[in-house]
Amino acid sequence: MSSDTGPLLETITVDLDDRSYPIHIGADFLSDGALIQPHIRGTQACIISNETVAPLYLKQVTEGLSGFGLDLISLVLPNGEEFKTQDTISTIYDHLLEANFSRSSTLIALGGGVVGDMVGFAAATYQRGIDFIQIPTTLLSQVDSSVGGKTGVNHPLGKNMIGAFYQPRCVLADSLTLNTLPDRELKAGLAEVVKYGLINNKEFLEWLDGNIEKILARDADALAYVIKTSCVEKATIVAQDEKEAGIRAILNFGHTFGHAIETAMGYGKWLHGEAVAVGMVMAAELSCLEGLLSSDDAGYVKKLIARCGLPVEPPQELDSDTFLALMGKDKKAEAGTIRFILLEQLGKAFVSDEVDLERLKSGLISRN
Repeated sequence: MSSDTGPLLETITVDLDDRSYPIHIGADFLSDGALIQPHIRGTQACIISNETVAPLYLKQVTEGLSGFGLDLISLVLPNGEEFKTQDTISTIYDHLLEANFSRSSTLIALGGGVVGDMVGFAAATYQRGIDFIQIPTTLLSQVDSSVGGKTGVNHPLGKNMIGAFYQPRCVLADSLTLNTLPDRELKAGLAEVVKYGLINNKEFLEWLDGNIEKILARDADALAYVIKTSCVEKATIVAQDEKEAGIRAILNFGHTFGHAIETAMGYGKWLHGEAVAVGMVMAAELSCLEGLLSSDDAGYVKKLIARCGLPVEPPQELDSDTFLALMGKDKKAEAGTIRFILLEQLGKAFVSDEVDLERLKSGLISRN
């Protein structure tokens, strides 16, 4: 790493045999092209960002790569979950085709989860697959969506219904980008962070309980620990189950409820992390209804998420029939059976397809 940038805090490897890749976690290295260039196998590269992130960081990344003899272009997309569509993917294809980009080209996703998901899907499908690199700039994307190879777009009938498992060549998470992140988006990212503690790491959950105020105040050391621990948790699970045939499904804790909220309310009205936050509260309460989790523990989950500044109640206008119908269309549903991620205790989750839907409807959804 060049001497004029900040120290690299950590490199974590997602172990997938010949498709393994590093996650570089540090501060102030977006202009260090020497970290990115080794993962660009051809000479053509396209940096894809959005209207919010590009004015902040596109110049840094472009200048960092300027001395490597690349045919480097960029594309700036509109910002927002409502643009996570097949039409936007077509815009990316058009840009690459007009520039005569070949199968040896590389896409670089510079932005949050929406940009990363779309660029990954475009990479997976352009000329049947080209390389891509993730440079996540939001907390949610740094701790979750940039790692693990889930890519795709939304459909009016369901969240992330069109996509592919497609791993990046590397991930570069620069924590300094969080300094420009709006408070609402920082809080939304915390939902996925809390998730890791709830499903698989009680010690981390307890640390979060004692450090939420530091995280919300953007304490650099606290944020660095959050990013590192979250990436280690996700990398470990993805290495065991890349395509969600088993244990990886627990990473969807709260998402069955959350995706239903996003779809019903209109993409972009609720941030993904906000919907997942409510979903996790509902999943904890469902775990209590199923006799797995104590009411005290379910209450603890709700209070912890509220302390993160996140919503804990679903929208009042979302009725129980709509909720159930949308959850039935979720990707995690199997042959018409809704699969839920439940907690048997704080720090331990499992997948269940045996939830009594009538009890769910009368005991949880209908009261909201």
